[in-house]
Amino acid sequence: MLVRERMTRNPVLCPPDLPVSEAFDLMKKERIRRMPVVDKAGKLVGIVSDKDLLRVSPSPATTLSTYEIPYLLSKVKVGDVMTKNVITVSEDTPIEDAARIMVDNKIGGLPVVNENDAVMGIITETDIFKTFLELIGARKPGVRITMYVKDVRGELARVAKAVADVGGNIVATVEVPGTDSTNYEVLLKVTEASRDAIVEALKPIAVRIVDVREG
Repeated sequence: MLVRERMTRNPVLCPPDLPVSEAFDLMKKERIRRMPVVDKAGKLVGIVSDKDLLRVSPSPATTLSTYEIPYLLSKVKVGDVMTKNVITVSEDTPIEDAARIMVDNKIGGLPVVNENDAVMGIITETDIFKTFLELIGARKPGVRITMYVKDVRGELARVAKAVADVGGNIVATVEVPGTDSTNYEVLLKVTEASRDAIVEALKPIAVRIVDVREG
Protein backbone atom coordinates (compact mmCIF):
# COMPACT_ATOMS: atom_id res chain seq x y z
CA MET A 1 0.00 0.00 0.00
CA LEU A 2 1.45 3.34 -1.10
CA VAL A 3 0.85 6.93 -0.07
CA ARG A 4 -0.93 7.69 -3.36
CA GLU A 5 -3.68 5.26 -2.38
CA ARG A 6 -4.48 7.00 0.91
CA MET A 7 -3.48 10.66 0.53
CA THR A 8 -5.91 13.55 0.06
CA ARG A 9 -5.55 14.83 -3.48
CA ASN A 10 -5.95 18.51 -4.37
CA PRO A 11 -5.40 19.70 -0.79
CA VAL A 12 -6.16 23.25 0.29
CA LEU A 13 -3.08 25.39 -0.34
CA CYS A 14 -2.21 28.92 0.64
CA PRO A 15 0.39 31.54 -0.37
CA PRO A 16 2.99 32.80 2.11
CA ASP A 17 1.59 36.34 1.96
CA LEU A 18 -1.87 35.29 3.17
CA PRO A 19 -2.75 37.12 6.41
CA VAL A 20 -2.96 34.86 9.45
CA SER A 21 -6.57 35.91 10.07
CA GLU A 22 -7.58 34.76 6.59
CA ALA A 23 -5.65 31.50 7.03
CA PHE A 24 -7.64 30.87 10.22
CA ASP A 25 -10.91 31.47 8.40
CA LEU A 26 -9.87 29.19 5.53
CA MET A 27 -8.96 26.34 7.89
CA LYS A 28 -12.26 26.64 9.72
CA LYS A 29 -14.22 26.70 6.46
CA GLU A 30 -12.43 23.65 5.06
CA ARG A 31 -12.28 21.85 8.43
CA ILE A 32 -8.56 21.18 8.20
CA ARG A 33 -5.66 21.54 10.63
CA ARG A 34 -2.76 22.21 8.29
CA MET A 35 -2.07 23.68 4.85
CA PRO A 36 0.91 23.38 2.52
CA VAL A 37 2.24 26.80 1.57
CA VAL A 38 3.23 27.34 -2.07
CA ASP A 39 4.78 30.17 -4.03
CA LYS A 40 3.38 31.68 -7.24
CA ALA A 41 4.91 28.87 -9.29
CA GLY A 42 3.12 26.27 -7.16
CA LYS A 43 6.33 25.10 -5.49
CA LEU A 44 6.17 24.04 -1.85
CA VAL A 45 7.84 26.58 0.44
CA GLY A 46 6.39 25.64 3.83
CA ILE A 47 3.52 24.24 5.84
CA VAL A 48 1.32 25.97 8.40
CA SER A 49 -0.83 24.38 11.09
CA ASP A 50 -3.61 25.66 13.30
CA LYS A 51 -1.14 25.58 16.22
CA ASP A 52 1.21 27.90 14.31
CA LEU A 53 -1.64 30.35 13.84
CA LEU A 54 -2.77 30.12 17.45
CA ARG A 55 0.73 30.99 18.68
CA VAL A 56 0.54 34.44 17.09
CA SER A 57 -3.08 35.14 18.02
CA PRO A 58 -3.88 37.38 21.01
CA SER A 59 -4.91 35.56 24.19
CA PRO A 60 -8.37 36.11 25.72
CA ALA A 61 -6.66 38.24 28.39
CA THR A 62 -5.27 40.74 25.90
CA THR A 63 -5.84 44.44 26.48
CA LEU A 64 -6.08 45.11 22.74
CA SER A 65 -9.36 46.49 21.49
CA THR A 66 -11.63 44.64 19.06
CA TYR A 67 -10.41 47.08 16.41
CA GLU A 68 -6.71 46.60 17.08
CA ILE A 69 -6.73 42.79 16.95
CA PRO A 70 -7.89 42.41 13.30
CA TYR A 71 -5.50 45.16 12.23
CA LEU A 72 -2.49 43.54 13.89
CA LEU A 73 -3.39 40.07 12.62
CA SER A 74 -3.65 41.42 9.09
CA LYS A 75 0.00 42.44 9.35
CA VAL A 76 1.17 38.91 10.24
CA LYS A 77 1.46 36.67 7.21
CA VAL A 78 1.51 32.90 6.90
CA GLY A 79 5.13 33.12 5.75
CA ASP A 80 6.06 34.60 9.14
CA VAL A 81 4.79 31.62 11.14
CA MET A 82 5.00 28.62 8.80
CA THR A 83 7.49 25.77 9.08
CA LYS A 84 9.97 26.27 6.28
CA ASN A 85 12.01 23.07 6.44
CA VAL A 86 9.18 20.78 5.45
CA ILE A 87 9.42 16.99 5.63
CA THR A 88 7.77 15.54 2.55
CA VAL A 89 7.11 12.20 0.88
CA SER A 90 6.45 11.10 -2.66
CA GLU A 91 3.37 9.31 -4.01
CA ASP A 92 5.20 5.98 -4.17
CA THR A 93 6.32 6.06 -0.52
CA PRO A 94 5.05 2.97 1.37
CA ILE A 95 2.29 3.92 3.81
CA GLU A 96 4.22 2.44 6.74
CA ASP A 97 7.21 4.66 5.95
CA ALA A 98 4.97 7.74 6.01
CA ALA A 99 3.58 6.65 9.38
CA ARG A 100 7.08 6.07 10.76
CA ILE A 101 8.24 9.51 9.58
CA MET A 102 5.28 11.18 11.29
CA VAL A 103 5.83 9.31 14.56
CA ASP A 104 9.62 9.85 14.59
CA ASN A 105 9.26 13.57 13.89
CA LYS A 106 6.11 14.10 16.00
CA ILE A 107 4.16 15.67 13.17
CA GLY A 108 0.56 15.13 12.06
CA GLY A 109 0.85 15.42 8.29
CA LEU A 110 3.17 15.23 5.30
CA PRO A 111 2.85 17.09 1.98
CA VAL A 112 3.17 14.74 -0.96
CA VAL A 113 5.30 16.29 -3.69
CA ASN A 114 6.65 15.38 -7.12
CA GLU A 115 10.19 15.79 -8.42
CA ASN A 116 9.57 19.52 -8.99
CA ASP A 117 8.33 20.12 -5.42
CA ALA A 118 4.79 20.66 -6.66
CA VAL A 119 2.19 19.51 -4.12
CA MET A 120 0.30 16.43 -5.31
CA GLY A 121 -1.53 15.79 -2.07
CA ILE A 122 -1.21 15.52 1.68
CA ILE A 123 -1.29 12.52 3.99
CA THR A 124 -2.23 13.00 7.63
CA GLU A 125 -2.53 11.04 10.84
CA THR A 126 -6.25 10.69 10.13
CA ASP A 127 -5.46 8.91 6.85
CA ILE A 128 -3.12 6.58 8.74
CA PHE A 129 -5.79 5.82 11.36
CA LYS A 130 -8.32 5.02 8.63
CA THR A 131 -5.80 2.67 7.01
CA PHE A 132 -5.18 0.97 10.36
CA LEU A 133 -8.92 0.38 10.79
CA GLU A 134 -9.04 -1.25 7.36
CA LEU A 135 -6.01 -3.43 8.05
CA ILE A 136 -7.53 -4.90 11.21
CA GLY A 137 -10.99 -5.22 9.70
CA ALA A 138 -12.50 -2.96 12.36
CA ARG A 139 -15.58 -2.13 10.28
CA LYS A 140 -16.31 -5.71 9.27
CA PRO A 141 -18.51 -7.93 11.44
CA GLY A 142 -16.99 -11.23 12.48
CA VAL A 143 -14.99 -13.01 15.16
CA ARG A 144 -11.90 -11.19 16.42
CA ILE A 145 -9.34 -13.50 17.98
CA THR A 146 -5.94 -12.67 19.44
CA MET A 147 -3.44 -15.41 20.20
CA TYR A 148 0.23 -16.28 20.48
CA VAL A 149 1.70 -18.81 18.07
CA LYS A 150 5.14 -20.36 17.77
CA ASP A 151 7.67 -18.41 15.73
CA VAL A 152 8.39 -21.22 13.30
CA ARG A 153 8.15 -21.50 9.53
CA GLY A 154 4.71 -22.31 8.20
CA GLU A 155 2.81 -21.58 11.42
CA LEU A 156 0.64 -18.88 9.86
CA ALA A 157 -0.22 -21.26 7.03
CA ARG A 158 -1.40 -23.77 9.65
CA VAL A 159 -3.60 -21.07 11.20
CA ALA A 160 -5.14 -20.22 7.83
CA LYS A 161 -5.81 -23.87 7.02
CA ALA A 162 -7.41 -24.51 10.41
CA VAL A 163 -9.78 -21.58 9.90
CA ALA A 164 -10.59 -22.66 6.35
CA ASP A 165 -11.28 -26.23 7.48
CA VAL A 166 -14.20 -25.03 9.64
CA GLY A 167 -15.55 -22.82 6.85
CA GLY A 168 -14.06 -19.57 8.11
CA ASN A 169 -12.79 -16.73 5.96
CA ILE A 170 -9.92 -14.57 7.27
CA VAL A 171 -10.68 -10.96 6.29
CA ALA A 172 -7.84 -9.36 8.27
CA THR A 173 -4.65 -10.48 9.95
CA VAL A 174 -1.98 -8.62 11.89
CA GLU A 175 1.21 -10.06 13.34
CA VAL A 176 3.38 -8.34 15.97
CA PRO A 177 6.29 -9.48 18.18
CA GLY A 178 5.26 -11.76 21.01
CA THR A 179 6.42 -12.14 24.60
CA ASP A 180 9.86 -13.36 23.50
CA SER A 181 11.78 -14.68 20.49
CA THR A 182 9.93 -18.02 20.50
CA ASN A 183 6.49 -16.66 19.62
CA TYR A 184 4.55 -13.84 18.03
CA GLU A 185 1.11 -12.38 18.51
CA VAL A 186 -1.52 -12.78 15.81
CA LEU A 187 -4.82 -10.93 15.51
CA LEU A 188 -7.39 -12.42 13.16
CA LYS A 189 -10.78 -11.20 11.98
CA VAL A 190 -12.80 -14.16 10.71
CA THR A 191 -16.20 -14.38 9.05
CA GLU A 192 -18.47 -17.25 7.93
CA ALA A 193 -17.73 -19.48 10.92
CA SER A 194 -18.94 -19.58 14.51
CA ARG A 195 -16.87 -18.36 17.41
CA ASP A 196 -16.76 -21.81 19.05
CA ALA A 197 -15.72 -23.54 15.83
CA ILE A 198 -12.88 -21.10 15.25
CA VAL A 199 -11.59 -21.37 18.82
CA GLU A 200 -11.64 -25.18 18.75
CA ALA A 201 -9.81 -25.21 15.42
CA LEU A 202 -7.07 -22.91 16.68
CA LYS A 203 -6.52 -24.38 20.14
CA PRO A 204 -4.08 -27.08 18.90
CA ILE A 205 -1.98 -24.44 17.14
CA ALA A 206 -2.00 -21.54 19.57
CA VAL A 207 0.54 -21.21 22.34
CA ARG A 208 -2.15 -19.21 24.12
CA ILE A 209 -5.43 -17.64 23.05
CA VAL A 210 -5.55 -14.19 24.61
CA ASP A 211 -8.90 -12.78 23.60
CA VAL A 212 -11.97 -13.76 21.57
CA ARG A 213 -14.93 -11.54 20.83
CA GLU A 214 -17.57 -10.91 18.19
CA GLY A 215 -18.18 -7.53 16.67
